[in-house]
Amino acid sequence: MFRFMMPHYHVERVEELTAERLRQIGLNALLVDVDCTLRRYRCEELEPAVADWISGLKREGIGFCLASNGGRHRVRPLAECLDVPFVARALKPLPYFLTRMARHLAFPPRSTAMVGDQVFADVIAGVLAGMRTILVTPLHPEDEPWPTRMKRPLEHWLCRRVPLYDWGAAQPVEPVAAAVKSAVEAAVEKSIEPPVDRPPPLGPVDYA
Repeated sequence: MFRFMMPHYHVERVEELTAERLRQIGLNALLVDVDCTLRRYRCEELEPAVADWISGLKREGIGFCLASNGGRHRVRPLAECLDVPFVARALKPLPYFLTRMARHLAFPPRSTAMVGDQVFADVIAGVLAGMRTILVTPLHPEDEPWPTRMKRPLEHWLCRRVPLYDWGAAQPVEPVAAAVKSAVEAAVEKSIEPPVDRPPPLGPVDYA
């Protein structure tokens, strides 16, 4: 069950996801959450560095689409400003609208990632949609509404098991999946008890 909650990658900020790095791990398109991923909650504008990052990905031919649970009136102005497609009221963690939008934009699921700051929305939706997932450290989570803040402690517990991705190190394409596999193999090996030397069973005793 926890596999659906484990992101494939974990980064500090979206700007780390350059076109070169994305292609390095086999990704050509992104569906990206808005609040606390690209901007502070209920903030209308992006930081210049984030806007430049999106422009750079578009220039390099990386597919880009906003995928938010927020209302259309909040997501559409940002999408129009950035000149990117969007899906609002995405109903994450349900995968339906992510799958539908990816199909509409011709984003192959195996080379597409869902990028967001919430395990119980973005990560689960991406996994269920057959995409890879990239968890981002949330921007100013203190601004979030209380339902989201209530989920953060469990998300923090999960994130401690997913180290930040080290782009400079040689790592598998899906480092978290590899780590989970190693942990499972170690647990199985530990559960198998080695044979214990025991004395042979006593045979019949001859008292004669």
